[in-house]
Amino acid sequence: MKKTLHRADSRGGADHGWLKTHFSFSFADYHDRSRMAFGVLRVLNDDFIAAGRGFGLHPHQNMEIITIPTSGVVNHRDNFGHEGTIMPGEVQVMSAGQGIQHSEFNGSPTEALTLFQIWVFPNEANVTPRYDQKRFDFAGRQNQFQLLVHPKGAGEGLWIHQDAFFSLGTFEAGQEFQYQLHRPGNGLYALVVEGTVNVVGETMNRRDALGLEGVDDVIFKTTTQSAELLLLEVPMR
Repeated sequence: MKKTLHRADSRGGADHGWLKTHFSFSFADYHDRSRMAFGVLRVLNDDFIAAGRGFGLHPHQNMEIITIPTSGVVNHRDNFGHEGTIMPGEVQVMSAGQGIQHSEFNGSPTEALTLFQIWVFPNEANVTPRYDQKRFDFAGRQNQFQLLVHPKGAGEGLWIHQDAFFSLGTFEAGQEFQYQLHRPGNGLYALVVEGTVNVVGETMNRRDALGLEGVDDVIFKTTTQSAELLLLEVPMR
């Protein structure tokens, strides 16, 4: 087993006033040759976007882009005519493929927006761009992992062009729980969204992350407080 520990305070980041962001991997002006990706997981950004602000129309190509809001409202628009509002409990996926242009804004004039944006290299280049979003029942992630994103035909969540599986779980204090990897050879990148978790000898706190390679299953334990975990299971290229 190979472990890669990323403490929350070791992440890159930027503060533009209206945008405060933390980068788990090299992005924009933050460059660390040891943190270019985890397998096909290229980007994991933790964003705070001020009321009414956001990103104007900009292009992407050959990337699977997943957005998970944790508070507030995302307004999405793209050049294929898709328009959507994404809120906590919902997930958005976009296959950039041959090329897509989109904008993302905080849809509230008064409240901040927080979200995770994830980029994954696809397993097929130059596909037809596509967009989808789905609401998930919060009860489906209580003391268990709820599958949000997966390959086509591998679940009831949202599919992407990659053999990757993304899950969220919220666990009460004093719990022990197991995650079984879906595909042999995949790695697991686990981010503590909130709380404290013990895993493979590491105590992980809020926004700490741990990459694991060469495992088939992983045991997590919560401490004296509840915890929320985001699990990104991805091919290691």
